[in-house]
Amino acid sequence: MKALLDTPLFGILLSVLAYEAGILIQRKYRKPYLNPLLLAILFVIGILLLFHLPKESYDKGGSFILFFLGPATVVLAIPLYRQMELLKKDLVPILTGILVGSTTSVLSVIFFSKVFRVDLQVAVSMLPKSVTTAIGMEVSKQIGGIVSLSVAVIVLTGIMGAVLGPALLKLFRIKDPVAQGVAIGTASHAVGTSKAMELGETQGAMSGLSIGLAGLATVILVPLLMRLL
Repeated sequence: MKALLDTPLFGILLSVLAYEAGILIQRKYRKPYLNPLLLAILFVIGILLLFHLPKESYDKGGSFILFFLGPATVVLAIPLYRQMELLKKDLVPILTGILVGSTTSVLSVIFFSKVFRVDLQVAVSMLPKSVTTAIGMEVSKQIGGIVSLSVAVIVLTGIMGAVLGPALLKLFRIKDPVAQGVAIGTASHAVGTSKAMELGETQGAMSGLSIGLAGLATVILVPLLMRLL
């Protein structure tokens, strides 16, 4: 067992098995709050605590998974290319929706940070909450945030989007599939997109497209708006 803990294989296997277990549970019970990523996080934390395993052993494999976040982000160009005709057709409303959504995301953090008098570094770390992890980590580094906190907030935002997104679409009677996809992708990046794909092909495609464009918008907006903190 010690030999396994000393290799990256332990962290990789634990992550994959925990996520697969989360998928099986979600498929069986079909409850929105049983998000596979959330369940995987809880499983990993629970196993580390239950067996008193050092976090450093898990990080050896976790760092390999982290390494692939960058290339995975580049792959976001694929849905953008595939939906180029749809993007051209509805260019103005799509870009407007993504820009407004990204701006609202950043401004909401600034507003509530001021209301609740959140520490400046903590507030800065939460600014890239609605972009995919790889982009959010780099933004957090550039603006002096706490990267680990940024990752936690990004994951939580994605899970909340996946769980609450469909219900909010119904509540506000948003029925257009393009609008649904843009809303979910802009607000809750890749985790939300997994739920958008369940709603329909167009929703999934537009959500995937929105991830990349929202990330680009956030990279530009955060340095400009963080001066309001």
